[in-house]
Amino acid sequence: MVVGRFAFAVLALCSAVATGAQAKMFSPTTFTLDNGLQVVVVENHRSAIVTQMVWYRVGSADEQPGKSGIAHFLEHLMFKGTHSIPVGQFSKIVARAGGRDNAFTSTDYTAYYQSLVADQLELAMKLESDRMRNLVLDERNVETERAVVMEERRSRTDNNPAALLSESMEAALFLNHPYHRPIIGWAQEIAGLNRQDALDFYARWYAPNNAVLVVAGDVDPAHVRELAEKWFGPIPKGEVPARDRVTEPVHHAERLVTLKDPRVEQPRLTRLYVAPSAHFGDETLGAKDSSAALEVLAEIVGGGSSSRLYRDMVLKRKSATAAAAWYDPIALDYSTFGFSVIPRKGVTVEALQRQLDEQIALILDKGVTPGEVQKAKDRLTVGTAYQRDSVQTGARILGAALATGLTTEDVESWPESIQAVSPEQIEAAARRVLARERSVTGLLLPDHSKGPVETGPASSLIPSREER
Repeated sequence: MVVGRFAFAVLALCSAVATGAQAKMFSPTTFTLDNGLQVVVVENHRSAIVTQMVWYRVGSADEQPGKSGIAHFLEHLMFKGTHSIPVGQFSKIVARAGGRDNAFTSTDYTAYYQSLVADQLELAMKLESDRMRNLVLDERNVETERAVVMEERRSRTDNNPAALLSESMEAALFLNHPYHRPIIGWAQEIAGLNRQDALDFYARWYAPNNAVLVVAGDVDPAHVRELAEKWFGPIPKGEVPARDRVTEPVHHAERLVTLKDPRVEQPRLTRLYVAPSAHFGDETLGAKDSSAALEVLAEIVGGGSSSRLYRDMVLKRKSATAAAAWYDPIALDYSTFGFSVIPRKGVTVEALQRQLDEQIALILDKGVTPGEVQKAKDRLTVGTAYQRDSVQTGARILGAALATGLTTEDVESWPESIQAVSPEQIEAAARRVLARERSVTGLLLPDHSKGPVETGPASSLIPSREER
C-alpha cells in the first residue's frame, strides 16, 4: 500500500490534538536496543488486543533515479517468505492466530503491521524480526509480484482520471525534489524492476538502526522490551546511507495542469502549494514552527461545513457541491497545502477558480479573526478521547512522526503547539505559503468528444497517495 503525505497525516494528527494546555497525546514509553532499533510502547488496556508496527525510514523519495516504485515493490515482496517461513505463509500464520496484517509505503517511510490478541505479540515479533534480514526471493515470485504491481497501477491510477491528475500535479509542483515521483512508480520503470533491484534496496535500507518498532495495546513495557531484545536484539546493525536529498529551486511561475478525459463525470478544481512541514522549513517557505499555524489555517478556510470555503461557495453562492482545504504536517522535507472544489452542475471550474482566488485574497489582505481562530482550535480538538481509545491511532501517529525526523516529545507537545497559535502567526504563514508562483492548479474536465467510457474508481475530495 502507498500511504501519502496528504490525508493520513492530516486526519490523524489534526484530529488527535488534545484540549488543555497540559494535556498529553499518548504518554509512550521509549527505549533503544543496542543495535539501534528504536522501540515505542503505547499502553492501552481497554481491550486485550495489540498492534505491532515496524517503520523503516525509507520511502519512494529515497529511490535511485530510474528505479521509481522499488520501495513499494519491495513492500509487496516482503510477504514472499524467508528461510523459515514458506512463500505466502506470513499472512496465513497471522490469520490463523486470529489477527490481520498489511503494509504501506509513502514518500518517506515503509511500514508493516499486525493486529492480534495481546498474547500473540511474541508471534508477531518473531515473524517481523525474521523478515527484517532473512528475506528470500526467487525470479518467479518477483516476476509474478511485478505483474501484480503493474495491474495495481493500471487499476488505481491509469484507470482513474483524478489519480492521473494528482500524479501530474505533484510532478509539476516539485521541480527538482524526488517528491515529484509517484510512490507506486512510473509504469515503464516498474516494468524494468528486477530481483537484484529489490535485494539491493533491501540490503541498503532494511536494518534495525533504520527502523522504529511501535507496539500499542494491552501490553506491559517491560514485557515488550524483553520480547524485543529476544527477537530483534540479535539482528546486527546495517550500514545505512544518509538520506541526502536535493532541494527545490526558487519557484518563479505558477503552473496549470488540465486533464480532459471522457471518463470524468464530475469536474474538479484542485490547487497545491509547496509548504514547510513539521520537520522542515526554509527562508522562503517559513520555519517548521509554522506548521501548527498552517493546520489551523486549513481548518479555518476549508475544514468542514463551518469553514470559509464551504459557507461561501456551497451555502451562499451555491456554486459548489463540496469545498475543502488541507495541510499535511508530516514529511521529512517539504509539505503541501491544498484546496479542492467540486462545482455544481452548470458552474464552470474557471468560475470556481475566481471564487477560490477571492477567498485566498481575503485571507492575505484581511487576515483572520481571533474568534474564528479559537473556533478552529476547538474543532481540531474534538474527538481526542476517541482517538486515544484507538489502539492503532497512537501507533500510526508516533511511527510516522519518528520516521520523518520528529520525536515523541514533538507529538506529546502537539496540543500546546496548536493552542499557542495566534492570528498573527496564521497570517504570516499564509503570506509565505499561498504565493501563486509556488502553486499548481489542476483542472479535471470531461471530454465529451470521445463519447462515454467506463469510469474508474471514485476518489475523495482530499487526495491520498496510498498503495497497499
